[in-house]
Amino acid sequence: MAYDVEKPDEQWRAELSPGEYAVLRKAATEPAFTGEYTDTKTRGVYSCRACGADLFTSETKFESHCGWPSFFDPKDTDAVELIEDRSHGMVRTEVRCARCGSHLGHVFAGEGYPTPTDQRYCINSIALRLAPEQG
Repeated sequence: MAYDVEKPDEQWRAELSPGEYAVLRKAATEPAFTGEYTDTKTRGVYSCRACGADLFTSETKFESHCGWPSFFDPKDTDAVELIEDRSHGMVRTEVRCARCGSHLGHVFAGEGYPTPTDQRYCINSIALRLAPEQG
């Protein structure tokens, strides 16, 4: 798929920290309960750390106690791209930034959380940047 923001691998490596690069460009996962935004309650917009696209808002963030920030819906339906992921011997749905193709995390459904969508977008903190609401 062609993305609005495409850069050679060397440029991504130069622009991102080693941890950001591993998660965003190589689909690694940060350790549970270590991310900057896991327990954040600050109101605002979460954007892609690689390209700055708006992805999620604090209004859809919820406490899932899974170790990573969880959202029940993206900011806009076209903000993220969902891809079947058959790695690690399971079938999951990978969540990528629709603007630059960076790996964000995975989405799970039917887990019984009391949210409007019954979905949990389990997103790596290191893939996001929070812009706190002004005012």
